[in-house]
Amino acid sequence: MGKKDITKRAGENDKDKETLNLLTSTQIVIHDALQRLGLPESAFELLREPVRMLQVRIPVRMDDGSVKIFSGYRAQHNDSVGPTIGGVRFHPKITDDDIKALSMWMSMKCGIADLPFGGGKGGIICNPRTLSFGELERLSRGYVRSISQIVGPTKDIPAPDMYTNSQIMAWMMDEYSSLRKFDSPGFITGKPLVLGGSEVREAAGALGAAICIGEAAKIRGLPIKGARIIVQGFGNAGSYIAKFMSNSGAIIVGISDVYGALYDPDGLNIDYLLSRRDSFGTVTSLFDGTITNEELLEQDCDILVPAAVSNQITAKNAPNIRAKIIVEAANGPTTIEATRILSERGILLVPDVLAGAGGVTVSYFEWVQNKQGYYWDVEEVETKLREKMISAFHQIYEISKLNQVNLRTASYMVGVRKMVEAAEFRGWI
Repeated sequence: MGKKDITKRAGENDKDKETLNLLTSTQIVIHDALQRLGLPESAFELLREPVRMLQVRIPVRMDDGSVKIFSGYRAQHNDSVGPTIGGVRFHPKITDDDIKALSMWMSMKCGIADLPFGGGKGGIICNPRTLSFGELERLSRGYVRSISQIVGPTKDIPAPDMYTNSQIMAWMMDEYSSLRKFDSPGFITGKPLVLGGSEVREAAGALGAAICIGEAAKIRGLPIKGARIIVQGFGNAGSYIAKFMSNSGAIIVGISDVYGALYDPDGLNIDYLLSRRDSFGTVTSLFDGTITNEELLEQDCDILVPAAVSNQITAKNAPNIRAKIIVEAANGPTTIEATRILSERGILLVPDVLAGAGGVTVSYFEWVQNKQGYYWDVEEVETKLREKMISAFHQIYEISKLNQVNLRTASYMVGVRKMVEAAEFRGWI
C-alpha cells in the first residue's frame, strides 16, 4: 500500500472527508517520514501495521454470580530494536485499529527517546466505573492469563494507561508471577514502589509534557510565569500537568473532564479543584456555569494542552484555536488536516509522540532498576527524565527547521529511523 492508496482511504486534502481513523492517519505520517528520509517502500510495508496482534476473550465471574465475557487486545508493533513495551487501557470504546495505532505511537516514542524497545499496546473493552474492586481484579488477572504466552520482561512489557493504575499493574504482575512460578517484577511497569515500581512513574507522562511546555515556551519567548494555560482533561495526565504548571507560576485558566469545562480568564484554583476531583478525574459536575469541551478549546490562552481523548482539534475548529503553543498530552488529539492548518497559522504544535514520551521513558527506567535490583531516588529519576526529554525536544526541533516540516513530521522522522536500521541489520528489509 503506497501513499496514494492511504490518502485515498483517508480522504486527504478533503475537509469533508477528514480522517478520524487513528490507524490511517498514523500510516500517512509514517509514510511521509520514511519518504523524507529516503527509505525504501519495504520499510513502510513493515511498519504500517503491528507485526503481531492478539485478540482475546476473557471470562469473568461477576459479583452477582454471573459470568461476563470481555474482549481484549495486545498489539506488538515492531520488535526489531528489542522487546515491545506499552500500556494497557480499560475503556468502553476500544477498537482494534485504535490499539494498532497506539502501539505504533509507542514505537515512535521509543525511537524519539532512544530506548531499546519497540511499541506495544493493550486494552480491554469495559467501563471500569461500573466494575467493583473484585471484578476489576478478576478482569486484570484474566487478561494476563490470556496474553501470557506473548508477553514477558524480554518479550513485551505492559504498563499503565487510561483507567489503569498501580493496583491493576500489581494484580497483573502477581498473576504473571504465579503462572511463571517465579517473581517477575520486570514483566510490567507502573507498579507500586513496594513491588519494584519506580519513583516518578505515576506522574512521568505529565512531567515529560511539562518539560516540553517549558522548552516550547522558551523557543517562542514566552515566560512560563504568568502564562495562561488551558488543560483539556483532568485525569492523571491533565491534573498533574495543571499542578506542575501552576507551581511554576503559570495561570491555569481552563480545565475540563467528561462532563464539561471550567474557564476563568483570571485563573482557577488548581489545588482546590484537585481536592474535589474523584478517582476518574471528574470535578466539573460540582459547579454551575460550565462550558463544553469544544468551547474550552477555542477560549483565549497562551498554551493549550489537550490531555483528554483523540480527535479533539479538527479541520472544523483549528481555525478558531487562539493559543500560541499546543502541547499534546493525549494520544492523537489533533488530526492531520488540523495540524496543517495550525502550522500554517504559525502555532507551535508539540506532538503526542514527543510530549508523551515521558511515561515510556520512566517505564524503561523501572525495567532497568528491576533488572539490576537497585533503585534510584526521585531526584535521579527526574534528572534522567529531564535530560532525555530536553535532548529529544531540541533534536526534533532542529530537524523540523532543517527539513522545513512541522514537529509532528520531524518526530516521526526520528522515531522510525532506529527501527528501520535495526530491521535492515536483521535482514528483514
